[in-house]
Amino acid sequence: MPYLLISTQIRLETGPTMVGDEHSDPHLMSILGATKRNTLGNNFCEYYVNDAPRLVLDKLESLGYRVVSMTGVGQTLVWCLHRE
Repeated sequence: MPYLLISTQIRLETGPTMVGDEHSDPHLMSILGATKRNTLGNNFCEYYVNDAPRLVLDKLESLGYRVVSMTGVGQTLVWCLHRE
Protein backbone atom coordinates (compact mmCIF):
# COMPACT_ATOMS: atom_id res chain seq x y z
CA MET A 1 0.00 0.00 0.00
CA PRO A 2 2.14 2.88 -1.24
CA TYR A 3 -0.35 5.72 -0.55
CA LEU A 4 -1.52 6.87 2.86
CA LEU A 5 -3.84 9.66 4.03
CA ILE A 6 -3.60 11.11 7.51
CA SER A 7 -5.78 13.86 8.94
CA THR A 8 -6.74 15.81 12.01
CA GLN A 9 -9.26 18.46 12.99
CA ILE A 10 -7.84 22.00 13.04
CA ARG A 11 -8.81 22.39 16.69
CA LEU A 12 -6.91 19.15 17.45
CA GLU A 13 -3.48 19.94 16.00
CA THR A 14 -1.91 18.24 19.00
CA GLY A 15 -3.78 14.98 18.33
CA PRO A 16 -5.36 12.60 17.91
CA THR A 17 -4.41 11.97 14.30
CA MET A 18 -6.37 9.69 11.96
CA VAL A 19 -3.82 7.46 10.20
CA GLY A 20 -5.85 4.90 8.28
CA ASP A 21 -9.14 3.29 7.41
CA GLU A 22 -10.38 -0.23 8.08
CA HIS A 23 -8.48 -1.52 5.01
CA SER A 24 -5.08 -0.12 6.08
CA ASP A 25 -2.02 -2.32 6.57
CA PRO A 26 -2.34 -3.77 10.10
CA HIS A 27 1.46 -4.05 10.41
CA LEU A 28 1.96 -0.34 9.62
CA MET A 29 -0.84 0.58 12.03
CA SER A 30 0.85 -1.40 14.82
CA ILE A 31 4.20 0.32 14.11
CA LEU A 32 2.44 3.69 14.47
CA GLY A 33 0.71 2.51 17.67
CA ALA A 34 -2.72 3.08 16.12
CA THR A 35 -5.98 1.74 17.49
CA LYS A 36 -9.07 1.02 15.42
CA ARG A 37 -12.18 3.03 16.35
CA ASN A 38 -15.76 3.01 15.16
CA THR A 39 -17.42 6.39 15.70
CA LEU A 40 -21.09 6.28 16.62
CA GLY A 41 -23.18 6.66 13.46
CA ASN A 42 -20.43 5.52 11.07
CA ASN A 43 -20.57 2.12 9.39
CA PHE A 44 -16.76 2.01 9.01
CA CYS A 45 -13.70 2.04 11.26
CA GLU A 46 -10.66 4.31 11.31
CA TYR A 47 -7.24 4.01 12.92
CA TYR A 48 -6.13 6.77 15.30
CA VAL A 49 -2.99 7.62 17.26
CA ASN A 50 -2.85 10.12 20.11
CA ASP A 51 0.24 11.79 18.61
CA ALA A 52 0.25 15.17 16.90
CA PRO A 53 0.42 15.06 13.08
CA ARG A 54 4.03 16.32 13.13
CA LEU A 55 5.13 13.28 15.16
CA VAL A 56 3.21 10.92 12.87
CA LEU A 57 4.81 12.54 9.80
CA ASP A 58 8.26 12.09 11.37
CA LYS A 59 7.57 8.38 12.01
CA LEU A 60 6.27 7.85 8.49
CA GLU A 61 9.30 9.61 6.98
CA SER A 62 11.58 7.18 8.81
CA LEU A 63 9.55 4.35 7.20
CA GLY A 64 10.11 5.70 3.69
CA TYR A 65 6.94 7.77 3.22
CA ARG A 66 7.08 11.24 1.66
CA VAL A 67 4.41 13.94 1.70
CA VAL A 68 2.89 14.34 -1.77
CA SER A 69 0.36 17.02 -0.86
CA MET A 70 -1.38 18.72 2.04
CA THR A 71 -4.66 20.63 2.15
CA GLY A 72 -7.34 21.95 4.44
CA VAL A 73 -10.89 20.69 3.92
CA GLY A 74 -13.32 22.66 6.07
CA GLN A 75 -12.03 22.20 9.62
CA THR A 76 -9.81 19.23 8.70
CA LEU A 77 -6.13 19.09 7.72
CA VAL A 78 -5.21 16.26 5.33
CA TRP A 79 -1.81 14.95 4.21
CA CYS A 80 -1.26 12.50 1.35
CA LEU A 81 1.90 10.42 1.59
CA HIS A 82 3.56 7.95 -0.80
CA ARG A 83 6.18 5.27 -0.29
CA GLU A 84 8.35 4.08 -3.20
